[in-house]
Amino acid sequence: MNDSTKRFLTSQLVWIGIYFGIAVAASFLLQFPYSFLVLFAAIIPLSLYRRRRYLKKMGGGEDSFFRSGGMFGPKGIDYYCINCGTKHHQIACPNCGSKMKKAGF
Repeated sequence: MNDSTKRFLTSQLVWIGIYFGIAVAASFLLQFPYSFLVLFAAIIPLSLYRRRRYLKKMGGGEDSFFRSGGMFGPKGIDYYCINCGTKHHQIACPNCGSKMKKAGF
């Protein structure tokens, strides 16, 4: 195993330990319906925190799927007409009117 794999596995084991510790503590200290609610109240924010931290580390920043454009036209993709090669962001090419296009960066 290389260092990256070891760090990943260690990080995953630490988070599993955190989740398991929260679950055990809640189930020992509280009765069933209350422990279940406490688990949801603790695990959902932790999961959101982990996701945000992971996205920052990968260069995703604070943007979510929908705020960054998502499937409705991401900012980093340009469209080129297959007929004439014009770069555009419209349904039909403004130069020749063709609807055939290819995506590029």
